[in-house]
Amino acid sequence: MPTHTVPDIKTLRIGVLCGGDSPERPGSLASGEAAAKALVEEGLHADLIDCRDVPLSALPDRIDVALLGLHGLGGEDGKMQGALETIGMPYTGSGVMASALGMYKPTFKTLVAQERMDTPKWVPVEKQNTVSSILSSVRYTLGFPVFVKPSSGGGSLAAGIAHDEAQLTEMIEKALEADPYTDYLVEEYVKGISCSVGLIEVEGHVQVLPVHSAVTDREFYDYEAKHDASLRTENCPALLPDHVTDAMKYMAKRVFRTIGAHGVLRVDFLAAANSRITMLECNTLPGLSERGNLATMAKAAGIPYPTLVQHVVKTAFTKPAYLP
Repeated sequence: MPTHTVPDIKTLRIGVLCGGDSPERPGSLASGEAAAKALVEEGLHADLIDCRDVPLSALPDRIDVALLGLHGLGGEDGKMQGALETIGMPYTGSGVMASALGMYKPTFKTLVAQERMDTPKWVPVEKQNTVSSILSSVRYTLGFPVFVKPSSGGGSLAAGIAHDEAQLTEMIEKALEADPYTDYLVEEYVKGISCSVGLIEVEGHVQVLPVHSAVTDREFYDYEAKHDASLRTENCPALLPDHVTDAMKYMAKRVFRTIGAHGVLRVDFLAAANSRITMLECNTLPGLSERGNLATMAKAAGIPYPTLVQHVVKTAFTKPAYLP
């Protein structure tokens, strides 16, 4: 049950939290600016707050609710959610547990696999392991090519394909040298169409949005393709058979329940040519830019962008009395 009745959001001081210090700061600023602009244009009070510059202690006197436009470490991994819980500030989206589970890919993939949902096989890149031991695990578990990416984070930052052991060695050594605090994982490479399924709470019910697909001539759907529309072709609804999109929607709903998500979620898949549908990851704070995947999926479902942002705001007030 919700903790209390959803207030009239026209009476609220809405703080759009964005920015911060994560590598995904530029995307977060874009999300925050777009969401704040949409709220103001609808006659609502929105305060754009860069979390790098404003301490949490200043929020209670400044805002009534936090709309989270944060991405990446520190904002999407449960830490900001826990801090807001501590100061008693209502905030949008999932709680601490779901945020942490969704952010840390090895744990998320373990849960998904235990639920018998398909996710690419993987080998963790952990600090205590030598490069040679990692290569040995990859050689006998995955084969080549493989996909390398951070265990936490998104946007395809610091991710790429290794076609052989020499490339993988170089990628691992470079990654660990650049950021000795970030874990990585090496994943089975699956060639396919990149797809996403969005879920958004509307009037107390979670609505599954039309599937979004994107194809690119680049080696994979990388950071550049995600931020340059000329490098990709998008379709929403996706031009895929109904049984494929239905399966993705079904699995996305299962993920929502499995991690204990709340309010909004995006789940990413690959649709391979051999009819395999495999789950890559989920995002408890999907981007809020007007041309982003969530907004595109909402538009295909008949939900205008300003209305979508207001739906997200309301998720701050529909959480159960206790949400881990």
